[in-house]
Amino acid sequence: MRDAAVRAVLIIAVTLIQAVVAFLCTMAGSWLAFPMVLSSVVSTVVATWGALDVWVTRQTWNQRNGVVSVPSSTARALRRERRRTRREERAAEGRQERIRRHGSAGQLSHP
Repeated sequence: MRDAAVRAVLIIAVTLIQAVVAFLCTMAGSWLAFPMVLSSVVSTVVATWGALDVWVTRQTWNQRNGVVSVPSSTARALRRERRRTRREERAAEGRQERIRRHGSAGQLSHP
């Protein structure tokens, strides 16, 4: 997937540079304007293919491995719930420990 992404970024960068050069050549009235516009159109088609390649590759990887890199809102809610439960358990343990410590400190010895 990384190869497809790098390839797509390079193609898109070249396409943007070609579009700017074509625009500047058109504004200057250069003979190079028409060939640059044609190559920009072709590059746009190739850049679209590159972006689709990244998207399809990512979808295929996700289907094969069953892993989605972006956590869903339900996963976030479950983690939040688990953290809250652990926090409450620790607080309850701390209260029990304090009760045990303070309870035995004030006791008189048994007869």
